[in-house]
Amino acid sequence: MSLEVISKAKVCGGWHKQYSHKSISLNCDMRFALFLPPNASAESPVPVLYWLSGLTCTDENFMQKAGAFKKAAELGIAIVAPDTSPRGDDVADDEGYDLGKGAGFYLNATQTPWASHYKMYDYIVKELPALVEQHFPVTQTKSISGHSMGGHGALTIGLKNQSQYRSISAFSPITNPMNCPWGQKAFTQYLGSNKESWREYDASELLASAQSRLPILVDQGDADNFLQEQLKPENLIAAAKQSDSEIELRMQAGYDHSYFFIQSFIDEHIAFHSKYLKA
Repeated sequence: MSLEVISKAKVCGGWHKQYSHKSISLNCDMRFALFLPPNASAESPVPVLYWLSGLTCTDENFMQKAGAFKKAAELGIAIVAPDTSPRGDDVADDEGYDLGKGAGFYLNATQTPWASHYKMYDYIVKELPALVEQHFPVTQTKSISGHSMGGHGALTIGLKNQSQYRSISAFSPITNPMNCPWGQKAFTQYLGSNKESWREYDASELLASAQSRLPILVDQGDADNFLQEQLKPENLIAAAKQSDSEIELRMQAGYDHSYFFIQSFIDEHIAFHSKYLKA
């Protein structure tokens, strides 16, 4: 499958590049961003950290705001940041910021009009890694991380595909979407009214019923204005106890939901993943 280069820039000795391609899973043109550290080559391929962004974001938010490249270059880790939803004039959308374009929720939609394009789960789990591994000097060794809606995506995708990833981390994740307004709105539209079908995309439900074999790190700011209504990290911890899974939740005093929070701790997350990617 062909890739089109949209932009490129040298950074921290490596390269940040944006690409577009025709997605089979999503039935539209998609864009993703890639950081390759300076040591990446065909003779020395590197592992990959996949980053999933939150509501209203694109591939650009994390790459431009998180300040992740210096540590990734130092540790020899590639970063791939996809868009957060299918895009295009014929892709279904909604007036609200929390549904439709920019709000794919990293699931496979089953309901009209969403089902024809909104297959973000398949895109992240299957299509995008295959594409990246085909075209770039990377290994099949990978970890996954994300923020907010993307934290939800990282947790659910990692937990459901434990043989494919080495570690999971998240900033301010939506941990129990079945029981918060963002998740209930999206799941009703994308998956329908049968709540049994929602459970496979809910990190707390997944973790409660199956033990995690992967190390999980979660950072949450205690000044996050979405903390109580939307994020509910206490539900994830209760689920981990139920299945006897190990998870580290760090409540960070004074931090909110923004990229200032992510900037503050991203180096620690990259170092966390590096331990397992290099093991």
